[in-house]
Amino acid sequence: MLDLDSEVPIYQQIRDRVVEAIAEGALAPGAGLPSTRQMAVDLAINFHTVNKAYDLLRREGIIRINRKSGAVVRPDVKRPSDELRAGADWEARMRTLLAELDVRGIPKEEVKGHVAAVLDAFPGREDEHP
Repeated sequence: MLDLDSEVPIYQQIRDRVVEAIAEGALAPGAGLPSTRQMAVDLAINFHTVNKAYDLLRREGIIRINRKSGAVVRPDVKRPSDELRAGADWEARMRTLLAELDVRGIPKEEVKGHVAAVLDAFPGREDEHP
């Protein structure tokens, strides 16, 4: 799950794995996440690192956190959001990834094929969100 030797910060890796789990259907809308302390114990990392990942997910509108129910995937997480469309953060991340592929000489059509294959692999994506 986590690569402790990666240049990607651990909190970002946790955030990314949660988003991937939601997209792949392993975490359903409304599903609870482990407590920050439990996840920290499970992953053998500092609980502040998990807190940082959860806070990022909360600020992005992917989970909600309250003292009673803990961290929960937002029930409306897969619905189109004007807030997400307005934010350019995901475009910046995608631009960087695509720039890396360009710099490595990967042909544009090959990139398009991989993008389509990965997107099509997510459950429930058949024209669900135009």
